[in-house]
Amino acid sequence: MTVGKRGILFVLSGPSGAGKGTVCQALMARQPALSLSVSATTRLPREGEQHGVNYFFKSTEEFRTMIANNQLLEWAEVYGKFYGTPRSFVEDRLEQGIDVLLEIDIQGAMQVRCTYPDGVFLFLIPPSATELRSRILGRGSETDESFQRRFGAARHELQQMKEYNYVVVNDVVVSACARIEAIIQAEHCSVHRNLELLNEW
Repeated sequence: MTVGKRGILFVLSGPSGAGKGTVCQALMARQPALSLSVSATTRLPREGEQHGVNYFFKSTEEFRTMIANNQLLEWAEVYGKFYGTPRSFVEDRLEQGIDVLLEIDIQGAMQVRCTYPDGVFLFLIPPSATELRSRILGRGSETDESFQRRFGAARHELQQMKEYNYVVVNDVVVSACARIEAIIQAEHCSVHRNLELLNEW
């Protein structure tokens, strides 16, 4: 982050089993200046969850109003509950020069790309199909049917990688974080984000 400059929106997604949550948690610990986007949802809070920290908890009516007023960068309905990314939360931080990290599914990322093309889109993948299979099975909560469904969906989702700016292999969490940090630095040094330097010279 550079003082006086607009922040950058980094969107991280990938197939189930890629380790998105783990990598985001580790990255936030290493980069405290980075802001993790908070989603809005109509589902009820779970024990220990706080409004404005884990989610912005909204009624269905409030959420539908946000949709109607174009207050969401993206949204989706999942099992009868709504989830979405509040536009103001992201925009306010970017205007303050704070980089924002948005962890989101691929469908949501493509919505964000349409409305926010200046974002940087990162696709997180496991090092191999064998490792992906092992990670899904390692959860210990998968039936044969659910595993086949999840693994098949992951293989399909991998085809969307070409829609992203960068691919990050999550072989070791620390290494994956280092790669993302390098991308963040590179984006801040990109010419199109530093054209004001030409005027200064």
